[in-house]
Amino acid sequence: MEQLDVIIVGAGISGIGAACQLRRRCPDLSFAVLESRDRVGGTWDLFRYPGVRSDSDMFTLGYAFRPWRGPRAIADGDAIRRYVEDTAREFGVDREIRFGHRVIAADWDDAAARWTVTVEHGGDRRTLSCRWLALCSGYYDFAAGHRPDFPGEQEFRGRIVHPQHWPAGLDHAGRRVIVIGSGATAITLVPALARTAAKVIMVQRTPSYVVSQPRDDPFAERLPGWLPSRLKPWLVRWRNLLLTQASYQFSRRRPEEMKARLRRWLRHALPEPYDLDTHFTPPYQPWDQRLCVVPDGDLFRAINEDRVEVVTDRIDSFTETGLRLVSGRELAADVIVTATGLTVRPAGGIRLSVDGVPVDPGRTVTYRGVMLCGVPNLSLVIGYVNASWTLRADLVNSYVARLLRHLARHGFDRVVPEPPPGEPGDRPLLDLSSGYIARAAAALPKQGRRSPWLIHQNYLRELWPLRFRPLTDGVLRFRRRSAVDHGRSPVDHERAEAGDR
Repeated sequence: MEQLDVIIVGAGISGIGAACQLRRRCPDLSFAVLESRDRVGGTWDLFRYPGVRSDSDMFTLGYAFRPWRGPRAIADGDAIRRYVEDTAREFGVDREIRFGHRVIAADWDDAAARWTVTVEHGGDRRTLSCRWLALCSGYYDFAAGHRPDFPGEQEFRGRIVHPQHWPAGLDHAGRRVIVIGSGATAITLVPALARTAAKVIMVQRTPSYVVSQPRDDPFAERLPGWLPSRLKPWLVRWRNLLLTQASYQFSRRRPEEMKARLRRWLRHALPEPYDLDTHFTPPYQPWDQRLCVVPDGDLFRAINEDRVEVVTDRIDSFTETGLRLVSGRELAADVIVTATGLTVRPAGGIRLSVDGVPVDPGRTVTYRGVMLCGVPNLSLVIGYVNASWTLRADLVNSYVARLLRHLARHGFDRVVPEPPPGEPGDRPLLDLSSGYIARAAAALPKQGRRSPWLIHQNYLRELWPLRFRPLTDGVLRFRRRSAVDHGRSPVDHERAEAGDR
């Protein structure tokens, strides 16, 4: 069995970031990146529907250690994938990626202090061994999105498509298209399809909050040319990070004022009269679900030009020629796109166990949103729900590198966080009411009610504890094999390393 120091699962933006951090900070460790697909990119390789793009600005979605230097703040999916691929090549981690390797299961052997990882490749199964397992595949199911069954689907004579499985040869030019959904995918798809379609109708049961954002960052464009090239992306990154956090805090503390501001922006962007109450006023507060970004107001422009219509209603059934709504209205279509959401798979669907005992992620509590209490030598990347995913991925990956250095420096071979004492870890992992999160709430790990078992969803609050705070905090239990063999308390070893506090 091949033995490695670290196995990274996933070659998307998180996994490549983890590999680069290992190469930079732990150059003596051996590692492999296991990727089930045949290209780098993860989400940005999976989604290939028209218009796919970032919904965070690229100056914060890019890596801190390799800043985004492209001209666009809102970049298309292929540009993001190339950026991730170029990063892997620049740091030499592309040679450590094993494509077509799908991780099926992982079992921790406490006596050996190693993970045995079962991998499927080319129809065969094999096992690998590692000291640390880094789950960097996110929490989406790459195999299938959320796809509810609609009455009468079999009667529709046109094409039904889910964005997660967009057919390469689908021609929608000059055709009537219905997009079912109101989330980020639908908001992205609708204006992109409207460029060539005869008509696009977005059918939504519930509206989303939508805000326009420049495709090119005006602050970046105004920076003087004499500034050092390394300083420019750093300034833009921190400015955007602080603005995003300020906007989120304002929304949560003064939601009515934020709703009024969003409404004023929409009133300027949409034609008069337009029913904002029906089509763009959700029944929840801003940031109960993510705000949908519209680059350069492309959706609003398409509505103004009558290429897009927004319909807020419930679907009664499919018909031969389109949809029938509960209101009785019938909509004609040649193509229906079911942008009905994503499916969440905790731990990437990997069967985890410790000494043969299955681990149910839904019954675990996270430690700093990085590890699972009671599970040794395992990390996972969970991004922010209110900001760029990569902001937190960078923090998590650098934190794991610190842990690995600490283990090596002091001769430890395992670390496991303890659950919060005297209180239940019963808070949902992600503080969103979005459908895909609500559907998976029972299966996802939980949070505690205070640090370090709570994710603060605030980069500024997490920067110090994840990047600089001493690792020996009384919650992490560091052990070495000799301590386990002779029954010594792991706390004794922490006290022996008190100088690290």
